[in-house]
Amino acid sequence: MTQMFYRLFKPTQANLKDEVLSGLTVALALVPEAVAFSLIAGVSPLVGLYTAFIIGLITSILGGRPGMISGATGAIAVVVVALVVSHGVEYLFAAVVLMGLIQIAVGLLKLGKLIRLVPHPVMFGFVNGLAIVIGMAQFEQFKFTTAAGTVEWMTGNPLYVMIGLVALTMVIIKFLPKVTTAVPSALVAILTISLVVIFGGIDTRTVGDLASISGGLPEFHLPLVPMNWETFMIILPYSAIMAGVGLIESLLTLTLIDEITETRGHGNKECVAQGVANVTTGFFGGMGGCAMIGQSLINVNAGGRNRISGIVASVGLLIFILFLSSYIEMIPMAALVGLMFMVAIGTFEWASLKVFRKVPFHDVLVMVIVTLVTVFLHNLALAVLIGVIISALVFAWQNAKMIRTRKRVDENGVKHYEVFGPLFFASAMTFGQKFDPINDPEEIVIDFAESRIVDHSGIDAIHKVTERYHKMGKTVYIRHLDSSSRVLLAKAEKIINVNYTDDDPSFKIVLEQEKAMA
Repeated sequence: MTQMFYRLFKPTQANLKDEVLSGLTVALALVPEAVAFSLIAGVSPLVGLYTAFIIGLITSILGGRPGMISGATGAIAVVVVALVVSHGVEYLFAAVVLMGLIQIAVGLLKLGKLIRLVPHPVMFGFVNGLAIVIGMAQFEQFKFTTAAGTVEWMTGNPLYVMIGLVALTMVIIKFLPKVTTAVPSALVAILTISLVVIFGGIDTRTVGDLASISGGLPEFHLPLVPMNWETFMIILPYSAIMAGVGLIESLLTLTLIDEITETRGHGNKECVAQGVANVTTGFFGGMGGCAMIGQSLINVNAGGRNRISGIVASVGLLIFILFLSSYIEMIPMAALVGLMFMVAIGTFEWASLKVFRKVPFHDVLVMVIVTLVTVFLHNLALAVLIGVIISALVFAWQNAKMIRTRKRVDENGVKHYEVFGPLFFASAMTFGQKFDPINDPEEIVIDFAESRIVDHSGIDAIHKVTERYHKMGKTVYIRHLDSSSRVLLAKAEKIINVNYTDDDPSFKIVLEQEKAMA
């Protein structure tokens, strides 16, 4: 235990000052996002703030990626809004608890490694789409609600003030590091713009205009729902979707931070930490959450590399709620909008634009599709799933074209088919077209030394070929099948009515019909 706390509070890649300052910067940026996501989900702003505190604190301590920030997110908010509208907020709390249990199960079963199945073009598309979404979301701050209740764009002086303050924020964040790196440029920008607005008497939108963030400590609260099967079936679909969205976004964020920091996180450990955090937040009236790519990038860029920055961000957010709410509500939204614009610019993989003519067309297509789905549907899990499916289909098609045969007739008049490439569902039809039962001799040998059977479609393709030869009274021998392919054939014997006998180094395929005739 002593060693754990020693490692926790003794940063290895950054000093304590950087960790604390980056954590405070993240805490300031968490406030408007948590409030905004609460409004999207149809719950009180304090629900989002408590969620950000609880999830951020637990994942910072237990998570598999030091420096990564978690909290209430838009991806989860979009999923739960229908549940809140149809059944109420108490069902949301119950769904969040079940969501956490699912995530813990995923981590304990070590399924976090499945993130490795996400191809690089999907990662590019995910990151680029997310950058665009982060940037587009900031334009909502350039709108206002009229007395009639309609939403319109700012015009005139308010618009010019907003643009000027946003631009000044971005300039400070961009160029201050060239002068000094003693303090995070994002924190300096927020403080500078706040002082300019407060002491300059500038009339512009502030955090307090969104909602009040004043409150007390979160209290333990059992979800007030009937503990029965009907309730379980109501919340299960939402919990499963939230768990999937949360883990996909968290593990992709983990992978991105790994690349930036050139270190390696632990996916399964992060899954368990996310689950524990969501179970806890469900019992304390939270809306559920996951890793936040924007806040994680703010933290990393500000110097946060260890767990301390995440802990400081979470505790700092709680301090804001308890004691400093009146001051935090004075921060201009323009400063936070400028910060998020810089995050969006930094998140976008500009290098991906240079590879359009240097990589296969299907990789570019996957990247663009994932980006567009992310931008227009705001469904990160769906975008990644679509990208993975398209990539898998392209991979299958590419491998299907690799199946080929080399033919020869030996001195005994036996025709040999030497197969190259994997035999599976996509190549099964092409495989069957390689043979000529009508014109072939009485005996043929299919040599799998350079091939293997991958799935049931491959087994069925062999069955169809041998059946065609059997109808003409001809015999088929299979040679050099690897052990896994032999196991597949043995397991499929009753399904496709094929028996074989091992004739080292080859074994004969005999249909059950032929065996019965003998």
